[in-house]
Amino acid sequence: MSIDEDSPALLQIGTRRPVMTAKACCEEAPGNGAGAGAPVVALVGAPNVGKSTLFNALTGSRVTMGNWPGTTVSVSRGTWRTAHDGRSIDMTLIDLPGAYSLDPISPDEALTRELLVDGPADERPDVTVVLADAAHLARSLYIVAQLRERAMKVVVALSMLDVARHRGVDVDTFALSAELGCPVVALDPRRRQGAETLVVAVHDALDAPTPEPRGLRFTPEADLAVLDADLVREDERFSFIDHAVGTGTRDSAEARASLSDKVDRWVTAPVIGPLIFMAVMWAVFQVTTTVAAPLQDGLDALFVGPISDGARTLLAAIGLGGGWVEGLLVDGLVAGVGMLLTFAPLMALMFLLLALLEDSGYMARAAVVTDRMMRSLGLPGRAFLPLVVGFGCNVPAIAATRILPQVRQRILVSLLVPFTSCTARLTVYVLVATTFFGRWAGTVVFAMYLVSILMVVGVGLLLRKTLWRTMGADPLVLDLPPYQVPTARLTASVTWVRLKGFLQTASGIIVATVVVVWALQSLPASQAHSFGEVPVEESVYGVAAQAVTPVFEPTGFAQWQTTSALVVGFVAKEAVISSWAQTYAVDEPEEGADPGTLGERIIADFEKSSDGHPLPAVIAFLVFLLAYTPCVATLAAQKREIGLRWTLFGIALQLAVAWLAAVAVFQIGRMFW
Repeated sequence: MSIDEDSPALLQIGTRRPVMTAKACCEEAPGNGAGAGAPVVALVGAPNVGKSTLFNALTGSRVTMGNWPGTTVSVSRGTWRTAHDGRSIDMTLIDLPGAYSLDPISPDEALTRELLVDGPADERPDVTVVLADAAHLARSLYIVAQLRERAMKVVVALSMLDVARHRGVDVDTFALSAELGCPVVALDPRRRQGAETLVVAVHDALDAPTPEPRGLRFTPEADLAVLDADLVREDERFSFIDHAVGTGTRDSAEARASLSDKVDRWVTAPVIGPLIFMAVMWAVFQVTTTVAAPLQDGLDALFVGPISDGARTLLAAIGLGGGWVEGLLVDGLVAGVGMLLTFAPLMALMFLLLALLEDSGYMARAAVVTDRMMRSLGLPGRAFLPLVVGFGCNVPAIAATRILPQVRQRILVSLLVPFTSCTARLTVYVLVATTFFGRWAGTVVFAMYLVSILMVVGVGLLLRKTLWRTMGADPLVLDLPPYQVPTARLTASVTWVRLKGFLQTASGIIVATVVVVWALQSLPASQAHSFGEVPVEESVYGVAAQAVTPVFEPTGFAQWQTTSALVVGFVAKEAVISSWAQTYAVDEPEEGADPGTLGERIIADFEKSSDGHPLPAVIAFLVFLLAYTPCVATLAAQKREIGLRWTLFGIALQLAVAWLAAVAVFQIGRMFW
């Protein structure tokens, strides 16, 4: 079910829930902010109203993310540099988790209430800016009504005014401000319009005395209904909202059926909707692999050729050529990190396309499309949101499970997130698919994401029928933002932030992994060789990999170079490629043999390990790569969110599913290929 009506009755859903609490502490809040003594401004609002977009526009690059002290909830915090009446003031801007009201049903919403109303008065924000959707004004004003019942400075910022006008509704900000008893400004966060008006309103609020709480309009009959005091208070809020909306808005013309409504009849339909979603995702992966391929080839030639040759020449000139230093720098760091960096164009293009889908409003429709599937797993529709995040990175996806109201739901989704195919796996998919399937690489990569979805559903149903048999789920209640033309500035900003985060995270992990792998490959397992002058198969790395390899005999890829890369992949999936590059660069070819490219060496190993059935072995390898433990960072996130016992259970579950699925794929596939 999706909400698309300004009905007070809809607002009552979920308001009479048990109130959750969260500890918070403002004096040691995470992030940089504007420093001690600076005014603190909190951004509040429902999901999909543009709150985070406004936060990014106001703070620019001066933003950090971190868990709020005393909680496990991540909060964005940054510096907002303002100028008003000839003076400049740096403010600390906090982007609080999305909330429809101050009656929390999740840890995220509990933190919002704690910081705004329940915490010590001297630790609350100086001004609270509520971002409201002008196209669904009544729904957005519920939290405003609650805040105005308290002595605090509130500013209402209206977004989606263009959508409201398209629907035949004009908003009179002055009349609305008079009814609400607080300043009301209009802005467009996506196009960075109206920020100056917001600056003036916030400065005026800082300089003005704290307003008195609004009086409650109880009737004599309501005063007698002591047992129903909460319900009476809610009815009074709805009356206040209806009066404010009736006074502050007017119909400018006959409302037109919006483009969003017309398109949603198709993209959210029970049958057509999922097919459209799959077609869109296939197009994304096909475009990504096709367009990025020439750029990847160029970067690969650059690292393999001029950069490696230049490094060897430089080392020889300073007397360090031919030794272990050259092995570490050229065969280790240059080969490993260089291979990873060749995937930067692919990741950038992938992030760009996903940012376009998100900014256009389409990705929110995916939650509606998958709601029925989520409920079959005993999960609410909002459980789709952490799983979607997991296709980018499993770590923030596990943190995003905090939006779920029940502990059992959060544990189940945290166990399912590792089966979502993160972008780190994508780099390996593309290398293997391009090597073995050529122009069909995009389709193969898309198929891996379909397999990922099937694994989430299959494992979810298995757990649902065993450990989670008694868990139920509420129907999906979700705001669908209108379709919009993506803005170049916002899309570029989101793409760059994600690409930078990927490179920063991967580079640190990869450098450490490359050094460790090189050291293990240079350390002889016996006294027959010296450090740095040992064949890889006789090194500690090679011997350990060969000891693990027999376990993978039924999967068709029982070659120590392959299994060793999977072991390194426990650290990070990006390290699989760097491990391959290091292994084949260090490994000495047989006398007179052509060492070939990395792809040729991988093909040769799969031919050998599969007894002439390389394609089913490759698919089995990709399935195993998809299903087994994503990375140590994911394990750390799971331990923090669901504890050590469930984390260990998850590792065992992932390895079992990965091995069984890989064996099934190869054993069945070899009958046909």
